[in-house]
This record gives sequence, structure tokens and C-alpha cells, in this order.
Amino acid sequence: MQNWAGNLTYAAREVARPATLDELADVLRRADRVRALGSRHSFNDVADTPGVHVAVDALDDGRPPVVVDPATGVAEVAGGLRYGDVAGVLHAQGRALRTMASLPHISVAGAVATATHGSGDTTGSLASAVVGLELMTSDGERARLGRGDADFAGAVVSLGALGVVTRVALETVPAYDVRQEVALDVPWDTLLERFDDVTAAAHSVSVFTSWAEPTVRQVWFKRTVADGEASPDPFGGRWATEPVHPLPGIDPAACTPQLGVPGPWHERLSHFRLEFTPSAGDELQSEYLLPRRNAVAAIEAMRALAPRVAPLLQTTELRTIAADDQWLSPFPEDSMAVHFTWLPRDEVAAVLPDVEAALLPLGARPHWGKLFAVGLRDVGATYPRLGDFRRLTERLDPAGKLRGPFLERLLD
Repeated sequence: MQNWAGNLTYAAREVARPATLDELADVLRRADRVRALGSRHSFNDVADTPGVHVAVDALDDGRPPVVVDPATGVAEVAGGLRYGDVAGVLHAQGRALRTMASLPHISVAGAVATATHGSGDTTGSLASAVVGLELMTSDGERARLGRGDADFAGAVVSLGALGVVTRVALETVPAYDVRQEVALDVPWDTLLERFDDVTAAAHSVSVFTSWAEPTVRQVWFKRTVADGEASPDPFGGRWATEPVHPLPGIDPAACTPQLGVPGPWHERLSHFRLEFTPSAGDELQSEYLLPRRNAVAAIEAMRALAPRVAPLLQTTELRTIAADDQWLSPFPEDSMAVHFTWLPRDEVAAVLPDVEAALLPLGARPHWGKLFAVGLRDVGATYPRLGDFRRLTERLDPAGKLRGPFLERLLD
């Protein structure tokens, strides 16, 4: 079996799809090595194992897949569900999430475990909405952790090291509508001089560029309708008058509605529609998360690398994320993400050290599920609570069943 992009063939000798919690417990007890497998949208071996892959997309724990507490608004959802499926159920009950990733196709448990995120100055990663977890440890025992528990901040962004997550409890807010508009050809000088104004102009803002273009190709503004009718300033650019795709020349049919037409939050916050496969996986991805205070310096550093990276790029996306306190979260302070969608070419591996030479001195950390060149020992050294996380894994998984090659490189 391969990952979604097809750049990695998994080493697992077996894929198990338990239908019940008892079946899941049996798999965990008999396996010598085991890892949970989500929607396979990781580009490295973070989810790999030489043993058994466990997929929980068919798991039935005897409860409805999505249950919303009317008193608190907390939604308990099956970990194997895709965010797009969860969002539709929440909206039908008048509830919403504060943020969505660019793809609604990713699984809840997998996205949370790797600190996947959307964009917004005041919104954290998908993991920041988590208030509780139900998981099954490697000995087949059930555990539940909630916000406020001593180990909770180490258990959410867990890289699958603590057990197979079966339920995730998420904070929700009342449902809301969003307008999406795209500004084209924003001058670089304007973005650099007014970066904070640009990212504060909407609930969610994404900047797309190849770095070599004379202007910023696109800036996507996703505004809640409560923000008012007026469009934000296009910041020296011009408003798109027809739908666009983040990649030049690509049919935008798979993209969420634009042109300022209001609609439900879950049909605007992601860049792509759930009913479409946004690509055939013919891409590679890298992403680096760095302190927001260094955003302008990072943009300038990447522009200087344009001749090196642009020939290998489909696009780069810049997003902002609010800080959280989770042990393995790459967002210890308000941050900017620099996300690279590469052409599926071997030369990408050779350019990553150049990108990292520019961004790592600015405090950048690689996304856990993307491609990067820096060694995992060096990555781990940037996380002050890694030792606490290692001890937590040893307590919940003393035999090391859940340690695939990625975790062994990180924790050993």
C-alpha cells in the first residue's frame, strides 16, 4: 500500500480494519508492531510500521459517529471520520468549527495527531479545538483523556505514539456563513509592509506564490458574514471576477465557491470541495512553521531563493496560526506556515536543504507529516517537552509496539 501521493510504499505486512472495539483490542494485543493509518495524506513515514497498520474508518463503537452535547456544544466524533463528513453533520445541527484545513478529506484523528492546521490570526491548529480523546493503548486497554488532565497537552499532537484514537471531542461554535474572495497581483512591497494588515483582513487568509512572479499571485480572503458586506482592501491588487484555482491554468471546479457569495462555513473554509479529489496525488509537499514575528524575514529569504525553488514548485501557500501549549505542537507562539506544493520530481530532495538553510535560523520547524531534510534528532531538540513526551510514550506503550521508524528516530 502507498500513501496518497504515491511517493512512499508502506512497509506494513498487514492492514487491519476492525469493525468493533473488541476487534481493535485483539489486533493490538496480538501485533508485535502496530500503527494507526488515517487518510494517508502524510508524505513521509510518520505513520509507517513493519508490522500491522490499523485503519479505524469502519470502526463502530456502538455510538453515532457524531454526537453533539446541546449543553456545551462539544462534539464527540469517531476518529476515522473525515473532517468534511463531520462538518456536514455539525452544520445540520447548527454548530461549526472555527477552522478547517485546505482539504476536508483528511481524517480527524490523523490530522490532530500531526498538528495539521488551517489559517487565521486568531485560530489555532485543528488540534487546538480538541477537549478530549478516547484511545486504545497497545495492550488493548481503553483510556480517556480530557483537557485539564496532567498528560492532555502531550496526548493530542501525539504522532500516534500513545494508542489508536477512536474518539475525539471537539469544541464547536454556533454555525456561521463565510464569503470568499480572491485578490490577484498584490504587490510584493505591499505584502511586506502591511503583512499584519493583510492577514487580519479576514477570518482566514491564504497567500499563494511561486516566489518568481513579479507580484503575489493570489490572496484568498475568507470573511465571516458577520464582518460586514464590504470587501476588504485588495491591497493594491485586483479582485478576481471569475473563480480561480491556486495553481495557474487549473480548472477551479474542485475549489470552494468564491466571488463573495455567502455560504456555510464548511463550504468555504477549506480550499477544495469534499466531493472532488483535488488532484491525483501527483505532488510532493513540505511545510515549515515559524514564529510570526519572523514572517517578513522568511518571505524575503524565500524570494531570494526563487531561482532555485520556482522551477520545482506548483505553488507555495502562506498561512497564519495562533499559538497553543501542546507539547509537540509547532505553534508555541503565533506562527506563519510556509507550505510548498512541489512537482513530483527527485530534485525536490536536493533543494530542501537550501530552503531549510533559509528558514530554520528563523525558528522554523517542519510539519510532522511533510517532507524535510533536517534530522529528527535536530527537530526534536527544538521541542522543550520532548523528554516529557518520551516518558509518556514509555508509560502508555512500554513495549514500544507503536514506535515505527519515524518515532524511533525522534525518540531514541
